[in-house]
Amino acid sequence: MTAHYDALETREQAAREADLFSRLPGVLRSAMSAPAYADRLKGVDPAAVTSRAALAGLPVLRKSELPALHKASMPFGGLVAAAPGSFARLFTSPGPIFEPEGRQTDPWRGARALFAAGFRPDDIVLNTFSYHLTPGGFIFDASARALGCAVIPAGPGNTEQQFELIEAYRPVGYSGTPDFLKILLDAAASSGRDISSIKRALVSGAAFPPSLQAEIKARGIEAYQAFGTADLGLIAFETSARDGMVVNEDLIMEIVKPGTGDAVTPGDVGEIVVTSLDPHHPWIRLALGDLTAGLPGTSPCGRTNMRIKGWMGRADQTTKVKGMFVRPEQIAEIGARHSLLARLRLVITRKGHSDIMTLKAECLRPSRELAADIEASLRAVTKLGGKVELVMPDTLPNDGKIISDER
Repeated sequence: MTAHYDALETREQAAREADLFSRLPGVLRSAMSAPAYADRLKGVDPAAVTSRAALAGLPVLRKSELPALHKASMPFGGLVAAAPGSFARLFTSPGPIFEPEGRQTDPWRGARALFAAGFRPDDIVLNTFSYHLTPGGFIFDASARALGCAVIPAGPGNTEQQFELIEAYRPVGYSGTPDFLKILLDAAASSGRDISSIKRALVSGAAFPPSLQAEIKARGIEAYQAFGTADLGLIAFETSARDGMVVNEDLIMEIVKPGTGDAVTPGDVGEIVVTSLDPHHPWIRLALGDLTAGLPGTSPCGRTNMRIKGWMGRADQTTKVKGMFVRPEQIAEIGARHSLLARLRLVITRKGHSDIMTLKAECLRPSRELAADIEASLRAVTKLGGKVELVMPDTLPNDGKIISDER
């Protein structure tokens, strides 16, 4: 049994980067044939965007912008030049955000994640993600079939009928949320149904805490996690190394300071930004609003692509102080004005009936003059008064939190 899906997974990272960035200019040209990207990338020469530094100079497209774009220009917000009829399936997610499925094999890039979780051709997979209007069920269905598996399109709920299917077809694999897997296991145990054929699982879409991981494993199932979105499909996945998640092939991932497009210091928590290389439906620097941190080195499983810790929370920390919005990008602007500062964290508290802002800033050489200057910047940028507290480097938590609302 081979350990890897194909040779792409174990190539030298330099070769991967060269491949990705040699293809990027063509993808950018395709993207810019759509009106919204043509406007956003006006003046960009695609031929010059052949490195991470050049890519970082392009504007970030925030997922939070998509509902307004899609409402203004249906169905795809002017971000897709291809006609809806050129796709295989057409979905919607809350917002609304409209998502098309390509006609190519494995359009959601999920076969690698299933393979890494131990799924193999001719396995039977019980897929319990929803098949109704949203793409979740089809993401895992198409991925499993691309791997050569047979799929039971079960969807969520209706446990009695699921038991009938499991006992008849004896699936070896499960895809769905970890919560529903536990529901199935508990219901089967209490009703005497046999679902012991299920030996491995690829779970996503909900938290999978260590306690639940241990419980699922104790019940004879090796479960692996995957991180994905309805826009991009499977972005990163766990492997047999159980050491973070490996980023999928054909994607360029950046981790940036929340509210900006600027890369974090290696190892720091930041927001995930993804560029995809599907010329029919490209995404250019899509900021997902999800936090993670990169891991050093390559995975012990032999896959050489970038690794991340997994999902670590949400990047959108916008809050209201005294009736006014305060955003992470404003705090980032304050940091840009004062080069001596490292991590920043705006703490919002309440005393009596008043909101209080305290900007904590890491600084190697603190001074009263610097604190006063930063306080002035805080007022200028946010239009609100607040205190400044200078702390030593590596004092603030490395959790990606820029604004901490503690009221």
